Amino acid sequence: MPAHALKRSTLLTLCACVLVAQSMVAAINLLIPQLGASGLHPSHTEILWTVDAYVIVFAGLLIPAGALGDRYGRKGALLTGLAVFAAGAATSALAPGPALLIAGRGLSGAGAALITPATMSILVQLAGPERRAQAMASWTLAIGLGGLAGNLGGGLVGQYLSWRALFAAMVPLAAVLAAAVALTTPRTARSAQGSPDPVGTLLLTAGLVAVLFGIIEGPDHGWASVRILTAFGVGALLVAAFTVHALRSRAPLFDPRVFRSGGLRVTTLGLATGFFGLFALFFVNSQYLQEVKGFEPASTGVAIVPLIVGMALVPKFAARWSARPRPVVGTGLALIGLGLLAASTADAHTPYPLYACWLLVISAGTGLAMPALTLGVVVSLPAHQAGLGSGLGTSAREIGAALGVAVAGTALAGHADFASGMGPALRTVGAVVLLATILVVTGYRPAARPSRTPSDTPSGTPAAKEPVA
Repeated sequence: MPAHALKRSTLLTLCACVLVAQSMVAAINLLIPQLGASGLHPSHTEILWTVDAYVIVFAGLLIPAGALGDRYGRKGALLTGLAVFAAGAATSALAPGPALLIAGRGLSGAGAALITPATMSILVQLAGPERRAQAMASWTLAIGLGGLAGNLGGGLVGQYLSWRALFAAMVPLAAVLAAAVALTTPRTARSAQGSPDPVGTLLLTAGLVAVLFGIIEGPDHGWASVRILTAFGVGALLVAAFTVHALRSRAPLFDPRVFRSGGLRVTTLGLATGFFGLFALFFVNSQYLQEVKGFEPASTGVAIVPLIVGMALVPKFAARWSARPRPVVGTGLALIGLGLLAASTADAHTPYPLYACWLLVISAGTGLAMPALTLGVVVSLPAHQAGLGSGLGTSAREIGAALGVAVAGTALAGHADFASGMGPALRTVGAVVLLATILVVTGYRPAARPSRTPSDTPSGTPAAKEPVA
């Protein structure tokens, strides 16, 4: 398949898939009050797990799912992901109790983990160098629109329908997307490495899930509690065990030496930083608008629209500056940090139009930085590892998002009420974003072309021709 074979129908289909997967991260947050009052009678812990199961499984499986998609075929991984996502949504919609609802959310998260890296890696394979920046801008926009769709859809369902309607709607939607993928998306070249790595997959997945559990549950159980410290300790040991295993294996899930690339390290840090700030804002925003400003759930979903304007418009201009990524990335991340500091001044008397202007600043920063950082991850790896690159980049996003929510939640917990805690929480997050921006900009070394790792080709031998799957 030639590099210039990316068609508009394929681009739209792939972006729609990742939009739907991302929307389910945010949508559930606006349904928490309805879930708490539902006939399921969930406990506080069960409600938290209903929210967190999707994110933990989604983020924990991203890297293995991306690497396995490279190895066995991205289109097949995408179709499988949509089927698993739909099965999880159906389970959630029909759940007679909290346990099955949580299981369904986790199953949908596993489907999303297959969907997300597959969509980006297919785009990388089909788009030539001259179109790749624009394709990544469209893919990044789809992630941002997923956040909007989740907030808006969750708000509308929370106000007018049953929470079950949200999950039920995902089943036919996933079926339509699967049909569109089958019709519009060609198969792409896959890695010549053919043997699976079940041990590496298990070690890495379990390690990431343990770390994410610690991050997400830390604010509720206490960062120094036995449960959280055990989660971080187990996660660190499992990731270390994966690293040792991968370095010794002839066919690892992926070679940890890819992180020798300074460009890969810095771009993943940049992605985590951007989503750290963005999701801290998402966490605070809905509570501020409803509890402090008195907005209804549906109007809360609409009120976040300014966050999408910059994401929709700015990447079109940022793609023209792809040859100078460092100032683009630095300006974008700085705008996110400064916008958060401005939003930290909001209170009950702040006019919404002024608050919306601060959201626009954050949105513009996201639209500037995220496509360039996403492309930076892609070009730091060989083309046949595009799924791995997508998995690494999206894992950085999700871990950053989880940390943003955790830090904001911890800062809020130290105050008597939300109104008094919102300012310090956003100031803390904004300051961290600006500090990380300095680290990203000073360490940014964009790769001129994809680098090769020791696992790509044996020493002294040409690269094997990649099969199509």
